[in-house]
Amino acid sequence: MSTQERSPIDTADRAAGSARQEDSFQAGKSAQAGKSAQAGRTLALTGLLVLQAGCALFFLFDVIADFRGFELLRDESLHNGIELLAVAALILGIAMTALEIRRIRTRQKLVEAQLRVASGAFYELLEEHFELWSLTPSERDVALLSIKGLSIAEIAQVRQTKEGTIKAQCNAIYSKAGVSGRQQLLSLFIEELMNVRLLPPQAAG
Repeated sequence: MSTQERSPIDTADRAAGSARQEDSFQAGKSAQAGKSAQAGRTLALTGLLVLQAGCALFFLFDVIADFRGFELLRDESLHNGIELLAVAALILGIAMTALEIRRIRTRQKLVEAQLRVASGAFYELLEEHFELWSLTPSERDVALLSIKGLSIAEIAQVRQTKEGTIKAQCNAIYSKAGVSGRQQLLSLFIEELMNVRLLPPQAAG
């Protein structure tokens, strides 16, 4: 085949490869932007914490000076100006703390939503594959219990049947799924689930 003539499969493979590279590039840019934003937020909070600590020390020394009967600063206007700046810094700290708490709560809700979506997507994958493999109702129950981590003996106890029956059903499940054991069966679902984009990246900011 000449270089000018390419099969539709080759063209599709090249397009898919380009799309994957573009996705990786965009993901890298998003990750870098997220790291930069996080670094800036950390620096701002650190600076604000230092400023608040200075304000606290100023008020502490001011109170001690009042108790001992001497003036911390003889210039009244300078003293009042510093107090005003300290109060402003504390108010700013309260506002920044409130915004950070709000951001954390928003992110927590997002993570909870992602977990719900992941849980729903996982069970959808299970149902799709169980249907594809033509598992019987009993085999579906055994497969689900096996994926949850129960041993042969525990599954037999839950289903009130013999361990030999469970072993035979597990072997049938693995055969239909084309895997050698429970670990490969679980890995199959995890790999497919990881390829599903649960929520848009910009929602996590």
